[in-house]
Amino acid sequence: MIRHPLRASIAAAMLAFFLFSAACSREHKTTIAVIPKGRSHLFWRSVNAGAAKAAQENQVDIIWNGPTAETDYAGQIQIVEAMINRRVDAIVLAPIDKTAMVGVVDRAAKAGIPVVIFDSPVDTQNFVSQVATDNYAAGRMGAERMGQLLGGKGKVAMVAVQPGGASTMAREQGFEEALKEKFSGIQIVDKRYGMADFAKSLAVAENMLTAYPDLDALFASNESSTVGAAQALKQRKSKVKLVGFDWSQPLLEDIRTGVVDSLVAQHPFRMGEEAVEAAIAKLKGQAIEKINNLAPKLLTKENLDSAEVRAQVEPDLKKYLGE
Repeated sequence: MIRHPLRASIAAAMLAFFLFSAACSREHKTTIAVIPKGRSHLFWRSVNAGAAKAAQENQVDIIWNGPTAETDYAGQIQIVEAMINRRVDAIVLAPIDKTAMVGVVDRAAKAGIPVVIFDSPVDTQNFVSQVATDNYAAGRMGAERMGQLLGGKGKVAMVAVQPGGASTMAREQGFEEALKEKFSGIQIVDKRYGMADFAKSLAVAENMLTAYPDLDALFASNESSTVGAAQALKQRKSKVKLVGFDWSQPLLEDIRTGVVDSLVAQHPFRMGEEAVEAAIAKLKGQAIEKINNLAPKLLTKENLDSAEVRAQVEPDLKKYLGE
């Protein structure tokens, strides 16, 4: 039989291609980019731990990367674009700004990369699921506590976070509207932004305490603003009451000592876990919820040592992050 060199070469090339493709398929491991608003606060490390748990249990890889500052939306855009160019299998994103991040979310969707939004919404529907605290309800929860604390009357100032941050804006709106509806005797006399920074939050809290010596209470709408407000109260040995948001070990101690009356708490570990699980489910072709709202919880001195609260505020960072 006469062999044809050209046919033999084509057959060999095709065989090599199929063997190479099969090897690549076996070696490919699902990779999900998880992009928080920042990296320094305990909240984000807890999200990271939850995401790592979901990744380990489902045998996928995650790439954890976010900007240093929670105001750096340009830096966050660059990170998302890099992950799109890298062709990760899915992106799990906490948008710093609800409008600024629309372009990259739309671009990822157009590239066929499913996007799961967590913590804070974005002004586009080109995402497959959103996992976040019901922030408006959480703000109203803070207002209910404030109304009880002040007996329905008094002067309150707000240490807000930053303009454009959808999650914290929803909390602040919920707080303001619930006070207006239910506690008309409580007046919000001032509202200033700490820009998600401990030192700036401390400075604005101090300025408001100086401007309003008859102030009865402060409301702070995230971890950094609560830390800044608590520090201002401690430095002045002030008796002004504080209802805050989010938690860290120092803030929990501040509840015990009475510097902080209460904290409206999210469950960041669960948020990170469920956001990554939603991305994995989408990649497997499974049905997922478009909007997954997580209920907030009010932490007080009375429930701080309950099993439910301990499980929420003591995530096993060492187990999942090596910290």
